[in-house]
Amino acid sequence: MSARLIDGKAAAARLLQEVAQDVAEVRARGIQPALAVILVGSDPASQVYVRNKLRRAAEVGIRSLSHELPADLEQIELLALIAALNANPEVHGILVQLPLPPQIDEAAVLQALRPDKDVDGFHRENVGALALGQPGLVPCTPAGCLRLLQDQLGDLSGRHAVVVGRSNIVGKPMAALLLQAHCTVTLVHSRSRDAAALCRQADILVAAAGQPGLVTVDWVKPGAVVIDVGINRVEHAAGARLVGDVAPEVAAVAGALTPVPGGVGPMTIALLLHNTLSAAQRQHPHAVAT
Repeated sequence: MSARLIDGKAAAARLLQEVAQDVAEVRARGIQPALAVILVGSDPASQVYVRNKLRRAAEVGIRSLSHELPADLEQIELLALIAALNANPEVHGILVQLPLPPQIDEAAVLQALRPDKDVDGFHRENVGALALGQPGLVPCTPAGCLRLLQDQLGDLSGRHAVVVGRSNIVGKPMAALLLQAHCTVTLVHSRSRDAAALCRQADILVAAAGQPGLVTVDWVKPGAVVIDVGINRVEHAAGARLVGDVAPEVAAVAGALTPVPGGVGPMTIALLLHNTLSAAQRQHPHAVAT
């Protein structure tokens, strides 16, 4: 058996097409959805991510405002910029590219965002809404994973889902979304006993631990759908390359598997722009078609 590759690029393209159509309708009602992106410092990976986000925003008709700031920026200056963007009615979404330099308190910055402009879904109000099953802005990567799973499996009710990793960015919100989809959910982490045995029970396995090749063949039930969230840069003699948290050999037993790159990554950007559109619609309900 060889796993079907789940094409995240194709799924993201379909979602972006839907977003572009809805953005056009909102613009026809006099609202221009706009996303402000803040990049502090010159981390090469962050610069690539920001460029990709801005390019995709332009493709779907979302206006973007890029704020590229020096690495020695003081926290008070960043908070002042966020306060100005919070107060600007023409800005509907705010994204602070992570990681931030060490002199800046990441948690304080994320909590300074207006919850209805927090398109990454990291503010405590959005986290609480997700936990309670209430409307809010949902973290982009887990939301993208859920869409890929629903594309593959349809109704997820009753399936056993195992999430490897308990980060606030992926693991915890992924577990909450799977619970909302009526899965039975197990969250595996560094203190779990016999992680491999727990993972082998999964109909759905989401690997988000940030450890290259952590999930090996003996962790995977034959036929399981495996979502590899890991993006790890590994150095080789021929140069650096990106690898996931799932070992390549898993393709021999899984029913379906996301590649790295080209799996979850494109969906993350697509969901960011979907969240920006949703934020604009919530801030201007009259712009939503009835």
